[in-house]
Amino acid sequence: MTSWIPKLSSLFVLVSLLVTPAARAAEPFAPLPPISHRIAGGQFDYIVWDTTITRIGSRFGESPKVLASENGKQVSDRLNPGDTIHVDNRHIVPIEGADLIEVNLPQRMLFHFEGGRLLGAYPVAIGQPSKQWRTPTGAFRVIQMREDPTWRVPASIQREEEEAGKDVDDEIEPGPDNPLGKFWIGLSFPIIGIHGTNHPWSVYSYRTHGCVRLHPDDIEALFDDVDLNDSGVIAYYPLMLAKLDDGHIFLESDKDIYRKGTGGIDAVKALARAGGIDNLIDWPRAGEVLDAQEGIARDVTLGSERARGTPPDQNAATTSDRTARVATNPSPGFIAAELPPH
Repeated sequence: MTSWIPKLSSLFVLVSLLVTPAARAAEPFAPLPPISHRIAGGQFDYIVWDTTITRIGSRFGESPKVLASENGKQVSDRLNPGDTIHVDNRHIVPIEGADLIEVNLPQRMLFHFEGGRLLGAYPVAIGQPSKQWRTPTGAFRVIQMREDPTWRVPASIQREEEEAGKDVDDEIEPGPDNPLGKFWIGLSFPIIGIHGTNHPWSVYSYRTHGCVRLHPDDIEALFDDVDLNDSGVIAYYPLMLAKLDDGHIFLESDKDIYRKGTGGIDAVKALARAGGIDNLIDWPRAGEVLDAQEGIARDVTLGSERARGTPPDQNAATTSDRTARVATNPSPGFIAAELPPH
């Protein structure tokens, strides 16, 4: 389970060395992950029944702004039952592990591997940009699992609620008013866990007090697949490259929400050179994708119709693994004495 960590660290060093000293001095940045070979998600049409663009985006893991733009709408536009919204929720899987729970904070995505197979790819909400509530990064293991948890509200959040003029509770019992939702997965990080929510439309945002929040359907699926002592990692990768089995190369650029730096196009070029694929990339198109920060995997293959901006083939395979649950609609365990903030 830990064998990939030294290799990953070595590649980070290699990428850092390939970037020019001037670039490193000007902009320290979170290193890029290795070149991936897998994309989760896809492109599909969603038939509206009673919802908004923002809620569709939060459910499937696509920015409401991007979703609205690609459908010729404004985020605030009213949707009518029967309307068709085209969704593109392709995301590069940054790290692949035999057994791993992986959260990439800038992506606001959680990937779950078991036996080398990608079981699920889920949009998440993460900690707020303020330093006090940022979700931490690093390796972890699952130390708690609980169905119908009670939330014991930390003093820091109670103070925040008081300052905002809100009613303050010491704890919230299981039920519809509990911000933890129905399932709680506690991690070895201090006061951090993965859990559900009683506000599903808040997923795919930066608004928690450090925890990782999933849609109720997704946390139930993850909870059923996770066991105590399972391992995971919370990473910070605003930029990612992928080279698929069909030869297509994708770039994903997410917002550097915690302002750790991305390295920009120089870091992407360094990784591409290290992987021997720099001559296969449409670099002007890659620059556009990087600047747009849409949070969607975009085709940047040199000579590709999709890289030049023409509409993609709706039936073309864009992932190397379509078995994962990706934001689809649809046992008691151990819990510590005190639950952390939601």
